[in-house]
Amino acid sequence: MTERRDDLSVLMTGRPAPAPGAGPPDGQRAGAAAALAKAATLIEALPWLDRFHGQTVVIKYGGHAMTDETLRVAFAQDVVFLRYAGLRPVVVHGGGPQISAHLERLGVASTFAAGLRVTTQETMDVVRMVLTGQVNRDVVGLINRHGPFAVGMSGEDANLFTASRRAAVVDGEAVDIGLVGEIDTVDAAALRVLLADGRIPVVSSVARSAGGEIYNVNADTAAAALAVALGAAKLVVLTDVEGLYRDWPAGPGPGLTAAPAGPSAPPTASPPGNGAASRPGDVISMLTAADLERLLPGLSAGMIPKMEACLRAVRGGVPQAHVLDGRLPHSVLLEIFTDSGIGTMVVPDGGGS
Repeated sequence: MTERRDDLSVLMTGRPAPAPGAGPPDGQRAGAAAALAKAATLIEALPWLDRFHGQTVVIKYGGHAMTDETLRVAFAQDVVFLRYAGLRPVVVHGGGPQISAHLERLGVASTFAAGLRVTTQETMDVVRMVLTGQVNRDVVGLINRHGPFAVGMSGEDANLFTASRRAAVVDGEAVDIGLVGEIDTVDAAALRVLLADGRIPVVSSVARSAGGEIYNVNADTAAAALAVALGAAKLVVLTDVEGLYRDWPAGPGPGLTAAPAGPSAPPTASPPGNGAASRPGDVISMLTAADLERLLPGLSAGMIPKMEACLRAVRGGVPQAHVLDGRLPHSVLLEIFTDSGIGTMVVPDGGGS
């Protein structure tokens, strides 16, 4: 009888039957272990799914995550996952590399002051065309590979953003940087309709003044203003560094110039669920708005708009603002749905306990 069973096993599976009392083959054990690991990840996400279900999350999309094809695909997957998980994602995008590349093709030099692009009328025409006509359409298309979710908008549409001209401050002096705007008001009525319909708004950071002049608005600033207007549960800013460092330049090594340019104030200790407390040279996992305000003067120019956006969002009532490394695939999901989290989180004063 045993021989017949063994023969039948070989005939049907191509493998001999296991000896009586033997456990499952190594391949099955490995498969079961992998499945259990996936189940553990889902269970870890459960309290965060419950906490953020129905909540709005504003994501500023920029940096390397916009130019690397693998990261672009992963970002779109993350946003659609949030939508299916019951959150209400809103994407605000920049397009610095694309704008610079187009200006270079036209023979126009790119100039920056305090991390902001100096924008002449000629540059503004390119900014508007690239952000609204190229980058916005690309992001909408990436997300809509997964279903009819994304709807593209400009900050001009339905007067979403109304802005006025701003100057940059360099070494304590105001510097004219051209057609660069500071957002004065946000009218998110049209965007709320899209969210209520289950859509994912994708917003380019161009704004109109009350008099009809068009301004280039920093995408970090636009995302923060929109997060405040929508009463978002989170602002997430994707960038090309791991976050803020406690002891720069000892921590991250060469090239990561967007960290604090000098020793910072001691960060607030991390609560459970947001990673280990910072050690010298480590990424600061959490700090309060007051901590960040003290750090701002020592930050490098490229990081100032991002951290100012986090500060403005939290001061405006957003419970959490995050700076994440967009070079890490699925960084948005890792922050929102895992206990450890990644990057640097800014919370209101008194919110660190």
